[in-house]
Amino acid sequence: MISATTRVAAVIGDPVRHSMSPAIHNAGFEAAGIDGVYVALPVVSGQAALAVAAMRTFDWFGLSVTTPHKQEIMASCDELTDTSRLLGAVNCVFWKDGKIVGDSTDGDGFVRGLAADFGLSPAGLKCVLFGAGGAAGAVAHSLAAAGAAEVVVLNRTPDRAHVAASLAGAVGRVGTIGDLADAALVVNATPMGMGSTPHVDQVPFDVAALQPAAVVSDLIYHPAETRMIRAARARGLRVQNGLPMLVHQAVAAFEHWTGVPGPVQAMTAAAQAGLDSRS
Repeated sequence: MISATTRVAAVIGDPVRHSMSPAIHNAGFEAAGIDGVYVALPVVSGQAALAVAAMRTFDWFGLSVTTPHKQEIMASCDELTDTSRLLGAVNCVFWKDGKIVGDSTDGDGFVRGLAADFGLSPAGLKCVLFGAGGAAGAVAHSLAAAGAAEVVVLNRTPDRAHVAASLAGAVGRVGTIGDLADAALVVNATPMGMGSTPHVDQVPFDVAALQPAAVVSDLIYHPAETRMIRAARARGLRVQNGLPMLVHQAVAAFEHWTGVPGPVQAMTAAAQAGLDSRS
């Protein structure tokens, strides 16, 4: 029940009415017994500072931030985490010691998802990453922070590949398709395979090049099983779509806002129900 003590969290973006975040976070609030409500607020480009001002005025829990505000909102935060400063993007805004802090939880969400699905840590592993956009950069950074031995980036545009690889620090480098042969973890962070796009029937690489013990992760969650995932599963490889990253980046934000562990099971169920309703 919404009451006089209920606090608000919101996702801001443009567009944003399609977001599954309200279902995920409201399930989390209910499961954790938190007196909160999460809503989606359309905010046009150039107005992110007003959303942060509203957070200050109304003492909201915090904000999730999506396109087109991830860079713009940085200037309105009192502090930035090292991760958000390095990536040049913020997707979560929260209170800490009376200050508004901006963070990027995408990469942390990906690493948490590996642990949840496979009990897998990137520590000591050779990881190959296809793509060089914002999600790829976040994943590259978090893989390195989690102790990956190598983070190898492949992208059609070499300059962008170098930028993404640099976010992994000393263990990052630009690679070739030959790096797939001994990769322990392979991640698709490109649009290839995404539903309702011209890329839906495309695959970033041939899974026949992978060793039998490799784990294949696709950051796409719609459709739930891309052509690449189907091919990897047919080979008997361990596979993962983008749902765990979606859920666990939300869990990390939930924990920033509330200070309590995120109820992963309830939040996952809400996300899965949302995807099923769109199928």
